[in-house]
Amino acid sequence: MHALSLGTWWIHVTTLFEWSLAIVLISRWGISNRNPAFAWLALAMLPNLASAMAAIIWHIFDNPDSLKGLVLIQSVLTTLGNCCLAAAALNLLKNEEIKA
Repeated sequence: MHALSLGTWWIHVTTLFEWSLAIVLISRWGISNRNPAFAWLALAMLPNLASAMAAIIWHIFDNPDSLKGLVLIQSVLTTLGNCCLAAAALNLLKNEEIKA
């Protein structure tokens, strides 16, 4: 686990917790406001969370060539997650336009 500095590890780990907390809070916000678009937004955040976990797992094992597949998985999950977040944002926008 010496491939990254302590500060970089701190940022990686706290970002995981922050993203997880954001998913929970957005989901609860949607439930309390009876707006299912927020549930879709929270769900759309999961691929990016999994992407971050793949990156951290690779770093935990000191970035070995035998786990290079995790880099591919991470990039695919990031792309998928970004597309899902864009779709969820559009859904949220459409939902707000309907309410207005």
